[in-house]
Amino acid sequence: MSKKKINFAAEMKQILLINDVVGYGKVGMGAMLPILSYLGIPTYSMPTALVSNTLDYGKFNIQDTYEYMKGTLPVWKELGFSFDAICTGLMFSDEQAKLVADYCEEQGKNGTTIFVDPILGDGGRLYNGVTEHQVELMRKMVSVAHLTFPNYTEACYLTGTRIKMDGISWEEAGDLLDDLREIGCKSALVTSCKIDGHNSVAGYNHFDDSYFHLDYHEIPGLFHGTGDIFSAVLIGHLLNGEPLKSSTRQAMDTVFRMIDRYRNTDDKNRGIPVEKCLDLLSLEDNLRER
Repeated sequence: MSKKKINFAAEMKQILLINDVVGYGKVGMGAMLPILSYLGIPTYSMPTALVSNTLDYGKFNIQDTYEYMKGTLPVWKELGFSFDAICTGLMFSDEQAKLVADYCEEQGKNGTTIFVDPILGDGGRLYNGVTEHQVELMRKMVSVAHLTFPNYTEACYLTGTRIKMDGISWEEAGDLLDDLREIGCKSALVTSCKIDGHNSVAGYNHFDDSYFHLDYHEIPGLFHGTGDIFSAVLIGHLLNGEPLKSSTRQAMDTVFRMIDRYRNTDDKNRGIPVEKCLDLLSLEDNLRER
């Protein structure tokens, strides 16, 4: 099979991010926008909520933007705005999840590629402020995705799989990918896995019906926003015409380099200062010249 056939779409350019905006912390859109812009992807945004700060500070304020979203989408439709890709993140209500899922399903039928980052938790538990009900909301989003990329904890919550923090076998990883596909997505990645004793990202690519896993070295510590960095680099490479497996490798390596640069920072809840790390992003020479 030729390389062109397994590309998500070499001609894609414009992307819409549907995610939360955090006032204090380089997470969500604050982490993704600089990366996608640097990689040459015109990026537009629709906030799902305004959040005061990252949630692990213990106190936070959240303003759901459902009414804004409900009023904005018809305006965009009337103006004829369209996007080559959409990436969704955190959802905060039934109404919001249904609105976004319906919009993504409609746009998907018109040729838009739908990426879903089902932000729910990590380390075997849900994030502060995230409820079991939001897990169900995320299932709605995953059902309309061309590609979803939960971490291991999120994948287990989405599929009802028992979490094994000590690790799983490659066979179990394949079953987890298949369970995600049963929800409705076409391709899937599961990040932050421990597979057969190795830290890995597992993937399934529906374009060539292939399974793969890629190992990585883990730097101890929890840095907020690294999942958003992974998503942005992954999507940037996919939209520049790279296959899923190599795009995943690029995203993994970039996250490692950024964490390594700021591994000794005092306030990890604030996230990584992405703008100071853009020099760590790498693309193939031919993609840089586009």
